Amino acid sequence: MHRVYEFVRRHPTGVDTFWGVVLLAVALMDLSTVTRYDAGWIGVPLSLGFGVVIALRRRMPERMLLLTLVLGLVQLVAGIQMYPGDFAMLVIIYTVAAHDTPRWARRLALVAGAAAAPISQMAWPPPDDLGVTAQIFLMIILIVPFVLAWVLGDSIRTRRAYFAQLEERALQLEKEREAQAKVAVAAERARIARELHDVVAHNVSVMVVQADGAAYVLEVAPDQAKQALETISSTGRQALAEMRRLLGVLRTGDGPEGGEYVPQPDVQQIEDLVEQVRKAGTMVDFRVEGTPRPLPSGVELTAYRIVQEALTNTRKHGGPQVGASVRLVYFDDGLGLLVEDDGRGSAHELYEDGGADGKGHGLIGMRERVGMVGGTLDAGPRPGGGFRISALLPLKSA
Repeated sequence: MHRVYEFVRRHPTGVDTFWGVVLLAVALMDLSTVTRYDAGWIGVPLSLGFGVVIALRRRMPERMLLLTLVLGLVQLVAGIQMYPGDFAMLVIIYTVAAHDTPRWARRLALVAGAAAAPISQMAWPPPDDLGVTAQIFLMIILIVPFVLAWVLGDSIRTRRAYFAQLEERALQLEKEREAQAKVAVAAERARIARELHDVVAHNVSVMVVQADGAAYVLEVAPDQAKQALETISSTGRQALAEMRRLLGVLRTGDGPEGGEYVPQPDVQQIEDLVEQVRKAGTMVDFRVEGTPRPLPSGVELTAYRIVQEALTNTRKHGGPQVGASVRLVYFDDGLGLLVEDDGRGSAHELYEDGGADGKGHGLIGMRERVGMVGGTLDAGPRPGGGFRISALLPLKSA
């Protein structure tokens, strides 16, 4: 049954042609056997025309409707009363109403179908002994099939348009979901890239500085070398812990399941970060102004990563004997950050454009983080030498 339906759906004109031939055969047979028609030779082209209407009704419904009107007039002039070929009138009225045809065609089909019965009664009046009421009732009975054919076709057309609209809407929603998924994937990749950069750049920088210092004082000051190695060990463990956290997020999508990973850094851990940098040999002055209070997790993580990246850049670009200062200012509506150093600063292309050689991703990540919480960031050389990073993080995201 399914194969038959698929064949009919793929070959509508062929199926209609078959039924057109069937209607032609039935109409000619009826004309040849029933003597009341007295059709003569005109019955053959008339029946052939109705067969063509059935065969081409879906390919050109408007033209077949006009052809049907012409055939109806020919039938009226020839004096041929209702016969099986007239079934094509019902079919074409249904077809015009069911398909996406112009409005004039649908209206013409309805009017012509409703007028067919009265015209037929005027051309071939019923017996005189039939009362007026019976004549009106007979006219209504003859009108009903044409009106029902039009109503059925119009309802099917409306239903098709409704389902087409639903399919279009579903397709649009699917495209929007795909676009949102791509945006989410890109945002997640950028977030993971920022996290990896912050973790690797900061901790590896500390380990490199400590390793260089340990190698320098290994023979003359073993205790200092031992302390540097301990710092390298603790820093490496911290880096591994944060890497496990990131890998846990990647594996589960939302967070760890069945395992414990290091929580997201917050403002309270900035002091530990500063102390770690001090142990690495960089003098850092840390101050907090205002009344500390809990902040949104996104703001706290952003503040921590900005300070982390700023101090990493200080060690990388500030030169020897560089000093830095970190200030956290709690405002009523946000958190202010100011990180300065008195070193050599950074090349212009690094903090302005991100660098043509692929460097400068730290400041790019800073700007992305600050933008995600609706804050502002200013980074550049400090008057009198050194580098300055200033950020304002609002409590409410933009």
